[in-house]
Amino acid sequence: MIADAPEEYCRQLESYLCRKNDGHLIRIVGPAFEQVCGWATRGIPMKVACRGIDRYFERYYAKGPRRRPVRIEFCEADVLDAFDEWRRAVGVPAAGDADADGGADEAVRKPSSLPAHLERVVARLTSLRAGEDRSLDTALDAVVRELDGARAAAKNIRGDARERLLDRLRVLERELLQAARARLDASTMADIEREAELELASFRERMPADAYQRSREACIDRIVRDRVRLPVLAFE
Repeated sequence: MIADAPEEYCRQLESYLCRKNDGHLIRIVGPAFEQVCGWATRGIPMKVACRGIDRYFERYYAKGPRRRPVRIEFCEADVLDAFDEWRRAVGVPAAGDADADGGADEAVRKPSSLPAHLERVVARLTSLRAGEDRSLDTALDAVVRELDGARAAAKNIRGDARERLLDRLRVLERELLQAARARLDASTMADIEREAELELASFRERMPADAYQRSREACIDRIVRDRVRLPVLAFE
């Protein structure tokens, strides 16, 4: 969701950063304010910005005990990277971001191999099967069995065989998302649809109707995936 004004957007992110910093308030003022206002102007949804902040904190915690509160400026590369991923996932147009965030994306995004991707997907799906919610067990079991067989050969797969595997991953992702949607009640789906529309609100005016509807469906899928904690199966 994008706040009504950049000032409100900054205030909400300031509050979020304060919570992440265990209550230590770091004001977003001066150059940091201009920086965060730029995120609002680009249309970066609040939840996407928070996801980028979370990524920075994950790396910060991984380095050991924290020594000082995190400033919002430190999170920009992760925020822009999260926004780029979100934008490509839901298909919204860039709004003059190519020069502004390209360098940050390259600095944060790491190359990934198909075998490594499959390893991560199988690990995530296996952990889901061990959770309290067992409503997707049948679908998850089938996917894990299939990917277990595929990942052994993924290292050396080439050409048409590789393309068939990539196509199959897209099909499996769609089937899992459909299964996940089917287990959500009407009220939950209505909430998800409203959330998707809020995320896309700042882009709607600049998108043709058919493109907006495709982006809306993709955004709904992303929110469903996040709520159910499904990994991204497709590999580009």
